[in-house]
Amino acid sequence: MGKIEIDPFYCKACELCIPVCPNGVIVPGDVANEKGYFTVKPDPDKTCVACRQCAIMCPEGAISVYRD
Repeated sequence: MGKIEIDPFYCKACELCIPVCPNGVIVPGDVANEKGYFTVKPDPDKTCVACRQCAIMCPEGAISVYRD
């Protein structure tokens, strides 16, 4: 299993990470960062498998993936 962290400073809410997540862990966010983007966030009810597809897809490098 894994865990993802999304750095709100770098996330530009492009949402490219959402469709590549096989478990639907990443969802649109409802809180704006200091640049005004509503950044994505992990869904606490879903399980990350640490496949890193979201981190690979992120053009800003805002996503870090950790394995348990």
